[in-house]
Amino acid sequence: MSTSDTLLNTFRADVRAMHAYHVQDAAGYIKLDAMENPFTLPPALQDELGQRLGQVALNRYPGARQQDLHAALRRHAHVPADCGLVLGNGSDELISLLSVACAQPGAVALAPLPGFVMYEAFAKQNGLRFVGVPLTADFELDTPAMLAAIREHRPVLTYIAYPNNPTANLWDDDAIEQIVQAVGANGVGLVIIDEAYQPFASKSYLDRLTRHPHVLLMRTLSKFGLAGVRLGYMMGRADLIEQVEKVRPPYNISVLNTEAALFALEHADEFARQAEVIKAERERLLAFLATLPGAHAYPSQANMILVRVNDAAATFAALKSRGILIKNVSGLHQLLANCVRLTVGLPSENDALMAALAEILREPLNCPAA
Repeated sequence: MSTSDTLLNTFRADVRAMHAYHVQDAAGYIKLDAMENPFTLPPALQDELGQRLGQVALNRYPGARQQDLHAALRRHAHVPADCGLVLGNGSDELISLLSVACAQPGAVALAPLPGFVMYEAFAKQNGLRFVGVPLTADFELDTPAMLAAIREHRPVLTYIAYPNNPTANLWDDDAIEQIVQAVGANGVGLVIIDEAYQPFASKSYLDRLTRHPHVLLMRTLSKFGLAGVRLGYMMGRADLIEQVEKVRPPYNISVLNTEAALFALEHADEFARQAEVIKAERERLLAFLATLPGAHAYPSQANMILVRVNDAAATFAALKSRGILIKNVSGLHQLLANCVRLTVGLPSENDALMAALAEILREPLNCPAA
């Protein structure tokens, strides 16, 4: 065995067996693959933000300005006064920090599948066992299966995405309540309600947060319109949030990210306007997809739409050849067979997508759709 091969054994075997997260090269394409807000800031606000960022003290570590961001997020999100708040470099880091903080021997993380892939990835990376509970055929929570898994595995972390990714739906409130109560009955374990897509959803869990001390609510500014800024935040009972704060790197939010987020929150009305356009475009896309013989679109409360087609790989390739990049999610879970995920773009981008799909999805759907 060569020295280079031996050196690889320095790394954990499970890490060597993993695949790195792959980001598609979107240069030159209409980018509808990553659930980003397609709008840029108006030119006047771009200039104003540039002036602000130019005055940031890049030679200093992040400091008290983060407290201003804490206060601004509390006002923006209406965080209950007795709740704690912790910041992450996107929601991803918060999920990772939760896994680090709760990784006791034998600990389990649990989530419905298909769901956000990082719940499982960060659990395994940090030594937790991951238990996935399949959704029903129509992408609803399988409540009896979830309750059984909670009783059997006593998870320390149970993730509920609201709305879910990649299915884009809001789950039944009564089902969520039963899951939350089941975790509470165990006497140990947290439920994390992940509201990454809250700007586009008709409901939030926020008004129920204080009813259950073991529930944490996680959000991000990525879908708000700041995917490139990488800022997530999580709220919940103060002493629980404090434990996550203990494992948070002290300078995980840069001075530039902090200032950009503060600026965006000062102009929240502009981002709210953008969200309203995106929601209207989502409904336009859903109405159009309902007319296509070769498509079955599922209800959406996010800025994406899950669509079942006859051949997901062929649909992805045909759109890419026309300069449009989407996400083929058919390989993520067996329930997603021949499914693609479309991000809601600008009106002109959606026009291009619809024109292309009208050509591609002419043949009647022959694959099963719930």
